[in-house]
Amino acid sequence: MVTRKPPLYLVDASIYIFRHYFTLPQRWYSGEGYPTQAVYGYLGFLLGMLEQVQPQFMAVAFDESLGQCFRNTIYPDYKANRELPDDALAFQLQACAEVTAILGILTLASDSHEADDIIGTLAERGRDDGHPIAVISGDKDLAQLLLDDDALLWDFDRTPARDRFAIKRELGVWPEQLADYLALVGDRVDNIPGLPGVGVKTAIELLAHCASLDGLLAAGSEIANLPVRGAKQLPEKIAAHRQQLLMAQSLTRIALDAPVGEPALQRAPIALDKLDDFCQRMGLGTTLKNRAVKLAHARGQTQRIVKEASHTR
Repeated sequence: MVTRKPPLYLVDASIYIFRHYFTLPQRWYSGEGYPTQAVYGYLGFLLGMLEQVQPQFMAVAFDESLGQCFRNTIYPDYKANRELPDDALAFQLQACAEVTAILGILTLASDSHEADDIIGTLAERGRDDGHPIAVISGDKDLAQLLLDDDALLWDFDRTPARDRFAIKRELGVWPEQLADYLALVGDRVDNIPGLPGVGVKTAIELLAHCASLDGLLAAGSEIANLPVRGAKQLPEKIAAHRQQLLMAQSLTRIALDAPVGEPALQRAPIALDKLDDFCQRMGLGTTLKNRAVKLAHARGQTQRIVKEASHTR
């Protein structure tokens, strides 16, 4: 029996960086003259997490594979509708990765796999090692990682944390069916084609009857007898788009073998001297730095109390 350990928090950085990039005013600037509103908002988000959750085990995944992800070798038009970051945004993305490491949090990126895949790989390992998994993101695609009853998807400070049962109520499919569901309906955000004429309701009904895309493909002519809208035309349509569906499935399914090495997931101390220098270079003022100082002192005091208590036993 695996001993349950503290939760492993896995953060999808991009959504929180872009959220603040587009919503905060350009009130902060680096020494180089770049706006740093996304850096300010993202750092505030991370500090809020550390203050509220006090995680022992945590990692943040960044996206660096746009246009060169392994999915582009499967389907060259994957995310072809996305533009590469300009210099100003690229500067802030790099700065956000830098400050994550300064806060003592594991920072990971890959030129072949996306942040979702990094999170999926770490979630699989953490689950096997006895950690409950908490994925911090507003991206519903990551819900497919909620394979245990205690696993959570949490858009921090926006929505309550959701477990696999909440995802089923919200989306109509179980987390383990989500990749197949997206393969059926398509994903405009990622430029993934779906099965023509099959919408959300039909996809949910098909997966309720066939459980998975593989089961649907194996059902053949039996699909025509399902109580699903347009069922009589579905066997021919599915047969004609079989390869497209399998391709889409390979795009929507989160990979669990991202090249992350053997990283240490336990949080390290905040490097306050580096954070002070960082905030000055980014023109962020002292408010966020002072919050980090309080966090560092509180954590150090807690660790001393725990250490002293262990010596008195």
